[in-house]
Amino acid sequence: MAQKIETQPGTMPQRDPGALAPEERALARSDTEGGQERKPSPPAASRRRKTFPIIVAVVVIAVAVFFIWRHYAQWVSTDDAEIEGYIYPISARISGHVAKVLVENTEYVEKGTVLAQLDPADYQVALDQAKAQLANAQATSQVAQFGVPITSVNTLSQVDSAQAQVQSAQAGITAAERQFEAAQAKVTEAEANNVIAQQNERRYAELVGKNEVSRQQYDQEVATAKATAAAVAAAQAAAAAAEQQVAQARTMLIRANAGLQYANTRPRQLREIRARWEAAEAKVQQDEAALEMAELNLQYTSIVAPVSGVIGKRTVVVGENVTPGQALMAVVPIENIWVTADFKETQLKHMRVRQPVTIHVDAFGRDYTGYVDGIAGATGVQFSLLPPENATGNYVKVVQRVPVRILFDKGQDPQHLLRVGMSVEPHVRVNGS
Repeated sequence: MAQKIETQPGTMPQRDPGALAPEERALARSDTEGGQERKPSPPAASRRRKTFPIIVAVVVIAVAVFFIWRHYAQWVSTDDAEIEGYIYPISARISGHVAKVLVENTEYVEKGTVLAQLDPADYQVALDQAKAQLANAQATSQVAQFGVPITSVNTLSQVDSAQAQVQSAQAGITAAERQFEAAQAKVTEAEANNVIAQQNERRYAELVGKNEVSRQQYDQEVATAKATAAAVAAAQAAAAAAEQQVAQARTMLIRANAGLQYANTRPRQLREIRARWEAAEAKVQQDEAALEMAELNLQYTSIVAPVSGVIGKRTVVVGENVTPGQALMAVVPIENIWVTADFKETQLKHMRVRQPVTIHVDAFGRDYTGYVDGIAGATGVQFSLLPPENATGNYVKVVQRVPVRILFDKGQDPQHLLRVGMSVEPHVRVNGS
């Protein structure tokens, strides 16, 4: 028999729990737990519960997009980049016959490794000849050097001796002239005495004829006259001898002056001897330089690697005659390498030196780290053989590219896998974005 369910105004009709289905009874129990009856939510609260997760999801997506944009906005990159390095061409510095080639292409060599060997026989002979020439020049220089001090001393002594002889001759002339003057004075005196004696003799001869004086007195006057005549002759002879001494003294002066002139030529001879010695010294230096060149040429027969690296472009073979400057091979260093990236000029606004760079190498699919080392002073086209000339009336603005030099951080390539010319993609983290 159906039971009647009483309801109060404003409340939902109550059903008999026994008449409810099991699911409905469980829901009824959960609603009435705690002694309170659960009331249904109004429609507005239900809509808010449905809208809130959507709003949260939109906000999360917006924040994520902002941070992703901010992250990638701090990086600039380009695919116009490659690894570069110096390629050292190996050439012969002298001409010669190739006797050995000790390396092959792709072979790694250390700095100083002998790459090829030229026949050293001719250069060994040239070295021996240079040594002999140097020894000869040194001996000649020593002989010339020994003559310099000897000639110098002799020159000084000869000049001093000649000057002393000139002075002595001049003094001799003066003394001889004084003696000649004294002799002439004696001649004059003797002649005067002779005139008086001769007059006395004639006067006494007249007196003795008149017997006014004695014969003895007359004989004395005659003797005196003869003595004074002899004194005149002696004085005249002494004067002639004194005059001869003056002439001899003048001759000695002439000889002394000639000796002094000859002695004065000795300094010129000394300069000539010194010049010969200096020429011999210059010849020694010249032969020393020739010896050093011969030694260098002998060393150049061994062609060595200037740096460590990998051999490439080997063209030389055994038996070939090479000339100076002829390219034989190349050495490519695998340590001193860098990246040259051609960035667009619009990407350089915030790029600075020392900014970090992530370098993606296409060959290995891995990333390396580095930093910006420098930015070129001109765009790439300005370094071309024929740079563009924009003042022609048909100018079209084109975004230019500027080479940027990027260096690898040390210790990232212990196996030396990177090679010059590999394509890379650098990502520079710029500041100020």
